[in-house]
Amino acid sequence: MPERILVTGVLGCLGAWVARCILDDGDEVVGYDLGDDAKRLELVLGADARLVELVRGDITDLAALERVLDEREVTRVVHLAALQVPFVRANPPLGMHVNVAGTVNVFDAVSRRLDRIPGVCYASSAAVYHAADPSPAPESGGTRPATLYGVSKLADEGIARVYREESGVPSIGLRPYVVYGPGRDQGMTSGPTMAMRAAVRGEPFHIAFSGTAQFDYVPDVARAALVAAHAAPSGAGVYNVPGAVADVADVVALVLAAVPGAEISWGGERLPFPAELEATGFEREVGPFPRTPLANGVAATVEHFASHP
Repeated sequence: MPERILVTGVLGCLGAWVARCILDDGDEVVGYDLGDDAKRLELVLGADARLVELVRGDITDLAALERVLDEREVTRVVHLAALQVPFVRANPPLGMHVNVAGTVNVFDAVSRRLDRIPGVCYASSAAVYHAADPSPAPESGGTRPATLYGVSKLADEGIARVYREESGVPSIGLRPYVVYGPGRDQGMTSGPTMAMRAAVRGEPFHIAFSGTAQFDYVPDVARAALVAAHAAPSGAGVYNVPGAVADVADVVALVLAAVPGAEISWGGERLPFPAELEATGFEREVGPFPRTPLANGVAATVEHFASHP
């Protein structure tokens, strides 16, 4: 029997790629999202977007979430629904309500269905770290975020830990850094992908940060999320994503190699996180983490945009 996997935030970039992986495995996707713009699903899935069962719903509505889990007989959950840095900054009460209360709802709903749903895979973030943390930042660290978004993600990690201790809900959280690839078009770190898209369109683009960071190819993160969803964790593990460490200038050079003559500039402050993160726990405790070289990921992203005008 195929699995039936609920993906909250399925209309986002990572959600669309998780849906791609689920369909590739022959399983069924139930997408739960408050939005109705399927452009990222269509960009990533093409004609297969019609295979995703979309349920319009609010992650902060516990009763609605529980109905979906039961009516669709969901067997696994990948929780990605969240508001990103700019949106949390613009409306902190709403951001914390979605990112924190929404995550509580997911864990609470699963806690009463462990006979059918064995745990939760969820997205945390490198934003749990502070720029003053050491680099590489220890995987066990991340205690004083520099943004409210980071505070919300650190709270999510605490929620996961407490639900494991008090209700027996196992979980795996992933902390991506600069996620890039087709579909990444919003958020503080979306600039590199937006530059790739602009290059294909023949438009100039400015990336509004500089310095060294870790770049995570979104299909790799999506596949790892699905590996985590199928794992049998005993606790509430949280793992950094093992991305490619590079300067923004190096990323721009790779875009220019793929699209000669592209007009891309960059500048501004460094991201408010350590330049590099320790990322060994997932492969030690869960399984292999896909690692696409940065040059290959940039080239594939440019090619994807070029073939989907």
